[in-house]
Amino acid sequence: MRENTLPRLMYAAGPRPLSLAQHEEVFASPRSAGSLLEELEASGLTGRGGAAFPTARKARLIREQRGHNKFVVVNAMEGEPASHKDLTLLSTHPHLVLDGAEYLASIVGAQNIAVCVARDNPTVVNHVERALHERTRRSLRGPKLEMHTPPWRYVAGEESALVHWLDDNESLPQFRPTRPHVLRIGHAPVIVDNAETCANMGLIGRYGAAWFRGVGTANSPGSALVSVTGAVERPTVLEVALGTPLRVILKSASADPDPQALLLGGYGGSWLEGSHLDLGYCNEALAPQGVSTGAGVIVVLPRSACGIVETLRVVRWMANESARQCGPCAFGLPAIAEDLNHLAHPSRDPLSAHKQLEERLGQIDGHGACRHPDGVVRFVRSALVTFAEDFSRHANGLACAGSRANVHYLSVPHLEREEELIWE
Repeated sequence: MRENTLPRLMYAAGPRPLSLAQHEEVFASPRSAGSLLEELEASGLTGRGGAAFPTARKARLIREQRGHNKFVVVNAMEGEPASHKDLTLLSTHPHLVLDGAEYLASIVGAQNIAVCVARDNPTVVNHVERALHERTRRSLRGPKLEMHTPPWRYVAGEESALVHWLDDNESLPQFRPTRPHVLRIGHAPVIVDNAETCANMGLIGRYGAAWFRGVGTANSPGSALVSVTGAVERPTVLEVALGTPLRVILKSASADPDPQALLLGGYGGSWLEGSHLDLGYCNEALAPQGVSTGAGVIVVLPRSACGIVETLRVVRWMANESARQCGPCAFGLPAIAEDLNHLAHPSRDPLSAHKQLEERLGQIDGHGACRHPDGVVRFVRSALVTFAEDFSRHANGLACAGSRANVHYLSVPHLEREEELIWE
């Protein structure tokens, strides 16, 4: 393994997943001499699934819990439609993810590892099953490794919903008024980390914290996988050192070099005006603009597109994907979509619709049973700022340049109840 060079997570990636023997040959350096928990804490690794929670803090919390049947849950559900990180990682380096899961199990004292991949992605399921079979044949020691295939839905990948499914076969988020909060399968404490976080743990376990911090920034060490879609030659997954300027990432992805805006973090993330391309791709650089790296998604929106229409399409889908276990999800999100529809395609007083939308966002924010509606509110509020000029034109009955275009840049899966969500 070449020290402090990229790609790290994607080192020696080829068209097929590395076998266990190939994996151990490629990542052959001895494990760091320090304790795993000390190395994890020194590394500064944060979760790559969206919340950016310190992984060591989460591991220490579960380590301190009583119980002999703790679980490590590898979340490879990839609920974000614009994300292809898990698919790429598990299609190249499944054993690096499993290494990290085993290191985490050693830290927290877990006897069980549950690897969760959506059943709707049979190719990735097959890759992981083959990797698990290879490890089982090698040794029966260590934690028990099991494959689980929940159904794919946006909320099914939320960590509490995933644990709920493992515990009770229901993909519903659990109410958590405070975080960190110990999730459980039965009475057993659970640590949930997404596939990319586990793969980084696999590297830290082998090469140590100092090596890991050899790229990135002081506050955001390491590298990250980024799914780049939208106005690009073709959707791609890049590995970048955290802190890399957005402009450099777009160039590497053969994306529109002069976009109207970028959507960062996924469909629960935020829009960023295209004038900020010199910002570094890390949370400390993005925070002043109200944006974060989130789930590692960048959607490039060209100047020919309508940000209002694109936002509406996503909000409709997010309303359909809600858990519907509280008022903000069941009624609030469809209402937000209807308000946006009146702004995108004025059928009544657009100024009144704009005011009603602002009021509704305030009523919903922070009042859901889970964080799903909060993500939609954040997404819409960022659109109101980023596309303020377009909103103004629509409010005055003047459609923007892209509002009647048939080309869309944000991937939105088929709606199960699409007829309920079409108002035009």
